[in-house]
Amino acid sequence: MPASDDDTVRVWLVERTYSDDEQNIVILVYATPDGERYLRKERALTSFGDRRDTTAGIDADPGNLGETDDEDRDRYAEEAQRMAAEHDPEDTI
Repeated sequence: MPASDDDTVRVWLVERTYSDDEQNIVILVYATPDGERYLRKERALTSFGDRRDTTAGIDADPGNLGETDDEDRDRYAEEAQRMAAEHDPEDTI
């Protein structure tokens, strides 16, 4: 798995949703290209003008990655591979 250094794993954006429970929470899911591991990030939007870029890929600490459920693994792998093929990690999505 390519990464920027030996202490991180490259993961790719596979899902962006808005929380049903909380207003103004965006949930970002990044996954490894094999779909086996994922990183979930929650971002609170503090105002309508709040703009923080979401990038196609990030380098994550392996200790922060969870194991993907069987039902999501293939979908995450497909989307992560598509993102890696079509985008540079720093591309804004």
